[in-house]
Amino acid sequence: MPRGSKASYTNKQKRQARHIEQSEMKEGRSREVAARIGWATVNKQTGGGRKRRSTKKR
Repeated sequence: MPRGSKASYTNKQKRQARHIEQSEMKEGRSREVAARIGWATVNKQTGGGRKRRSTKKR
């Protein structure tokens, strides 16, 4: 997957990033900066895109 691709993110993560981006744009930031802040915030909160979960019970 190319760097910068958002394909591995869940719909919830994409929605959160979009909401943060809109809030940042209301504050007067450019679209590029707002998008960067949105994705950085989602990455910090969730640890990035989808994570593989082990289904093995211990």
